[in-house]
Amino acid sequence: MTKSELIEKIMETNSFLNRKESELVVNIIFDSMTKALVEGDKVEIRGFGSFTVREREAREARNPKSGEVVKIAAKRTPFFKTGKELKERVNGL
Repeated sequence: MTKSELIEKIMETNSFLNRKESELVVNIIFDSMTKALVEGDKVEIRGFGSFTVREREAREARNPKSGEVVKIAAKRTPFFKTGKELKERVNGL
């Protein structure tokens, strides 16, 4: 499902919202989640899963084409862990 498909689904299930309003709702949710992760908070959606930020240390790697050693800087990366209910629904349990 893409962001635009999600907006369409919100419009279908909530006839009182037009496209612009539905898009605003989706953007507010995503922006709020992003802001929380940037600030180092955990985003937990019960029955769906949780988003956290993990620290990745600096490391060395090799360029597969040239074999040259490349330094990769430390970075923060988002991580998603599925919730129990979502796992069960996906597996048809």
